[in-house]
Amino acid sequence: MSDRHSFIRSDLLRLAAYTPHPGGETPASIDRLDTNESPLDLPDQIKSKLAWAYQQEIEANRYPEGSHEELKKAIAEYATESANLTQDLTTANISIGNGSDELIRSLLIATCLGGEGAILVATPTFSMYGIMAKTLGVRVVSISRQESDFALDLEMAQQAIADSARPPIRVVFMVHPNSPTGNALVARELDWLRSLPENILVVIDEAYFEFSQTSVVSELTKRHNWIVLRTFSKAFRLAAHRVGYAIANPDLIQVLEKVRLPYNLPSFSQTAAKVALQHRQLLLPLVTETIKERERVWSILEDESKLQVWQSNANFLYLRLQNISDKHENALAQITSKLKAEGTLIRHTGGGLRITIGSSAENNRTLERLIAAIN
Repeated sequence: MSDRHSFIRSDLLRLAAYTPHPGGETPASIDRLDTNESPLDLPDQIKSKLAWAYQQEIEANRYPEGSHEELKKAIAEYATESANLTQDLTTANISIGNGSDELIRSLLIATCLGGEGAILVATPTFSMYGIMAKTLGVRVVSISRQESDFALDLEMAQQAIADSARPPIRVVFMVHPNSPTGNALVARELDWLRSLPENILVVIDEAYFEFSQTSVVSELTKRHNWIVLRTFSKAFRLAAHRVGYAIANPDLIQVLEKVRLPYNLPSFSQTAAKVALQHRQLLLPLVTETIKERERVWSILEDESKLQVWQSNANFLYLRLQNISDKHENALAQITSKLKAEGTLIRHTGGGLRITIGSSAENNRTLERLIAAIN
């Protein structure tokens, strides 16, 4: 960059921008199995309700409802019901973001800016934790996972927490189940998270909760340094609307509200999330079908001698080539490019391939193309 842009932070100049899939440039005929979206659009019944709402209820010339009170109430009821809580969550337990990404960024702003803290992640994992931290000038400490099952290296994790390096770790990010590997947190990992001191924020990202049905929300009443993130982008089929939410104790939620941008969620997105929750009995049964497809695809890939594929608790599978060598990454990149040329998008990440579970037809085409590519 020229001297005329010398006002840009030097560390930011060294970063590459996050590049999403082509979006509008992607032909409709391509199988998009790279971003863990639902394979099905909203039913016509729900789209009709949203069209009516936009015509009759939403004033395009007015700012959105800034407190999200109605949506928070609906989310609190759903989170209480889905976690079988004996004590109801309230709107004071909920904060809403423009996607979970905004909530992640708000948490980083609230905890680590100004050199006050670093974050801990276990790779491979969701890349946006590290990307957002670096754009804010926040130090990222990465620990490894065990190659066999992608469990946390707890000894390394504990050493990272105890390290005297400054700034200290203020936030630990965990995906439950993890992306891209699909494994849920197990008892010993949860015990370690429970053992962390209260001056460390524990962020547990449950983006795939509806598929795993595994949650830590019931622990939030006694874990004042824990916060759970969720999204409407996966099981609720609202990726286009960018609605994420956080569940935590009211004192933590108040902090998020302080750094949240005003009018951060468009009126139409708020309406879409409320309608989706009202019709969840129509939307969520697809989760069962996705799980059945996931198991079918896994069983086929598991029989391939050249592949190592792991069981998953989410709506995707993670695999690697057997006999990893120095050329492994090049081979994965070639496979990804070959499938893209044939009409299938998958994600090359973390030393492996992550494949979203799509429709039966999409999965069949992907299996055929992938098996041909590796052979």
